[in-house]
Amino acid sequence: QEEFVESGGGLVQPGESLRLSCAAAGSMFWMYYMGWYRQVPGKERELVARITSDGAEDYAESVKGRFTISRDNAKSMLYLQMNNVRSEDTAVYYCNEVGLNMPSNWGQGTQVTVSS
Repeated sequence: QEEFVESGGGLVQPGESLRLSCAAAGSMFWMYYMGWYRQVPGKERELVARITSDGAEDYAESVKGRFTISRDNAKSMLYLQMNNVRSEDTAVYYCNEVGLNMPSNWGQGTQVTVSS
C-alpha cells in the first residue's frame, strides 16, 4: 500500500498563504486519484480537495477559490496551495488516495494553525 509523507504546515496569520507538500513512496502515484484531507479534534476527517490522475480538480465549498491542488507525477508529489487562509482552516492536513471508502492507513499529517 502506498505511503505518504506530508510537510509544509505551520503557524500563519489570517489572509496569508501556505503551501503543503505530500511525497508518495511508491511508483504507482501517477495513477492514483489523490486528495487533501483535514481533521480537527472531535470532528471527522473531511476531504477538501481532490485531483484525478490527469489533473482534473475538485474542491469543497469551504475552500473553493482559495485553495489549489496540484500534482507532479514525475516526482510523485502532491501539493496544496492555501491562499487567504482563515481561522477555520486550522487542522491537521493529510494526503491520501480518494476512493469509494475513506482510506484506512494515514501518514502523520502536517499541522496548519491560522491565528493572529
